[in-house]
Amino acid sequence: MKGKIFTAAAALLLGGTSAAVAKAPPASLWFNGTIITMDGPAPRTVDAVVARDGRIVFAGPERKARSIAGKDAVRHDLRRATMLPGFIDAHSHFAIALQSAGGIDLSDPTLPPVTDAASLIATVRAEADRRQIPAGEWVVVWQYNEEALAERRHVTRAELDSAFPDRKVILLHVSLHGLVANSAALAAVGVDESTPVPAGGIMPKGPDGKLSGLVFESALFLIMPKLPQPTEAQKLAALDAAQTRYAREGFTHAQEGGTQLTDLKFLMSAPARDRLRIDLAALPFHSTLDWVLAQPDLKFGQYQGRFKLQGVKFVLDGSPQARTAYFTRDYARGSPGEGKHPWHGEPVMSEASFQEMAGKVHARGWQIFAHANGDAAIDMALRGFDALGIKAADNRRPVVIHSQFQRRDHLPDYARIGVGPAYFSNHTHYFADTHRTNFPAEVVDFISPLKAAAQAGLHPSNHSDFPVTRLDPFTQLWSSMARTSTTGVISGADQRLSAYAGLQALTTGPAWQVFEENRKGRIKRGLLADFVVLDRNPLTVPVEEVRAIRVLETVKEGQTIWKRGE
Repeated sequence: MKGKIFTAAAALLLGGTSAAVAKAPPASLWFNGTIITMDGPAPRTVDAVVARDGRIVFAGPERKARSIAGKDAVRHDLRRATMLPGFIDAHSHFAIALQSAGGIDLSDPTLPPVTDAASLIATVRAEADRRQIPAGEWVVVWQYNEEALAERRHVTRAELDSAFPDRKVILLHVSLHGLVANSAALAAVGVDESTPVPAGGIMPKGPDGKLSGLVFESALFLIMPKLPQPTEAQKLAALDAAQTRYAREGFTHAQEGGTQLTDLKFLMSAPARDRLRIDLAALPFHSTLDWVLAQPDLKFGQYQGRFKLQGVKFVLDGSPQARTAYFTRDYARGSPGEGKHPWHGEPVMSEASFQEMAGKVHARGWQIFAHANGDAAIDMALRGFDALGIKAADNRRPVVIHSQFQRRDHLPDYARIGVGPAYFSNHTHYFADTHRTNFPAEVVDFISPLKAAAQAGLHPSNHSDFPVTRLDPFTQLWSSMARTSTTGVISGADQRLSAYAGLQALTTGPAWQVFEENRKGRIKRGLLADFVVLDRNPLTVPVEEVRAIRVLETVKEGQTIWKRGE
């Protein structure tokens, strides 16, 4: 200690500088707006906020804030805008941006509208020609949705073969749980009629005994790892673009909600970690578990820079809109593609495998995330947690991602075990009309029951599952408040949220689910200075105008990382 004091003193005497005596950076002061703290069960606002060294040091009256900030403070005049804690992404697929670069995105508004199978094929062919994709190369298409086509059926392998005789084409389903491939694509990855269908996979054949081109659930792994991979430089560029996209929507924390080994290694690399400007939490897929367990230095729940491994994700079933989720009741329309009856879906992995692998994760003290959409898959998750002896008092906080078709009797079990339900209220808008073609109204009306979960004492969150639905917190907020489908049908009016409860599901709820409730999600002394500035106040905007709210600025640990117009 004496040596350090002497060194600093000597530096001053000699006219030099020293980190030990360097002047502290100025504080930042936010004022002249509506500042909603999200701290507590009811809305509360403060006049001003002071941050220093990336953390909030004061939130309260402006006069006191100015005194604490000091005369050298960097002043941020909100100009009557509204400030909230930065949004926390409860579940999305950040790494898809690394994989989708160069693909054809059917949701791109610059492309012609897709209304039927013919217009879809014409749009893809025109775009592939415009990009001059050579013969023999891959054409990868994103956001394919057969329910949006006039025929309400899947495009067939034969149709793709006719339109693309010399290119390898795959249409990736909007659910991210399946695809349609043409013959050239199937041949390139070595899949044909003699290929065994993996357990939990779906690869239907047509009346002629040939594969229809549909490949869903675990069968995807026959194809996806063999697709062309972007270079390291392309991935780094995609990483920059992805986090800018999240920051533009007000997210200061993103989740990579199902990380394959290639992406996991990339995101853990120093070049990737060093580029992060927002926090990123990754959930390695259960398929990576052997590799993960073999790495002695991996730390879960701890940040390395702005990156952390949060937990391990187990996929128990598929997608309800794709008719691959696992239910206790049958789909009225039968199985995907071939329409086989009776069909209630099936688990992607066996219950024994889930319990064995989850046991290894639990024994390490790591958090368990289980993807479960159908009520039978949720039953499977709960039996697994019970087999491990998890109770709410243990504070292990297992998360059931989607919990989409939860039954009312599940809620007491969630409370008993301490489950965090990560809901997906966008389903009430984008997919509820499709769900009603398969299930009774009373079943669809209880999807994403955010209000009932909160009343049961749970900590629910709400997510976009991007890119399954667009990355847009205001559509998430609106869908939790309106629960109205694209055709105007309301799903569960009794589950509609207030604006404040909807905002809790974007801030305090997801913060709790990842053990960060004392670090982010509120504007309170000691927490990170993560903020989003909006052009309007979500608490006072009419419900029908919530989707029109826009982000003006996003602040991470006191530093602006995105600003409209810059």
